[in-house]
Amino acid sequence: MNRLPSESVSWLQGLLNELDALPQQADRSELLLCVPFTHLPGMAEAAFGWPVSLGAQDVSAHEAGAYTGEVAAAMLADLGVRYVIVGHSERRQYHAEDDATVAAKARQALAHGLTPIVCVGENREERDAGRATEVVLAQLAGSLAGVKPPTADALVVAYEPVWAIGTGLTATAEDAQEMSHAIRQALKSHLPEHASSVRVLYGGSMKPGNAAELLAKPDVNGGLIGGASLEVADLLAIESATAAA
Repeated sequence: MNRLPSESVSWLQGLLNELDALPQQADRSELLLCVPFTHLPGMAEAAFGWPVSLGAQDVSAHEAGAYTGEVAAAMLADLGVRYVIVGHSERRQYHAEDDATVAAKARQALAHGLTPIVCVGENREERDAGRATEVVLAQLAGSLAGVKPPTADALVVAYEPVWAIGTGLTATAEDAQEMSHAIRQALKSHLPEHASSVRVLYGGSMKPGNAAELLAKPDVNGGLIGGASLEVADLLAIESATAAA
């Protein structure tokens, strides 16, 4: 929840200018910006024709109706949005979203042609108790209940170790790989035809200084970037590391 809608357009223009100045690379990574609902219309217009995708940070679990304050998947699709984050750790923590709610949101996204980015992750107490993998895979199973993506590209999973976000603690590249591999193995049960190709992102304080090491791991296919995405230079440094991995 950063910046005003008017500021977001000028920020995006700065990003596009920097992207335009970079050498063209056929294997450049996909760059996705998931922004507040209020920022989407202006940013969609500014990004039209550029190799930048737009996503929302949340979506309603309901199709339509008397749900004041909610934003439906159909509304996002009508704006040209391609992705939506569901079950982010902050939604789970501050808005008491459970796995069933996350799954309902993911199903709504898919029904309207959006790709859900399903977030899972453990807190410090769960990791210290040796339950990290158990907790994350249980979240994954619950959050994918009834979720049937037609292709591997229609689903993204993001691993967020909650204990490594804004705490000063850092997950190692080995931590990220271990959990990402466990997620991919679990996907073979839920989505056997797509498991090997579903993108698994790492979302625990990825920064320019650690991006290359994290992204070099075989089961880490990208980053879900938080605070480091607010500065164009930092975001592009991470994007560069992604392209090189």
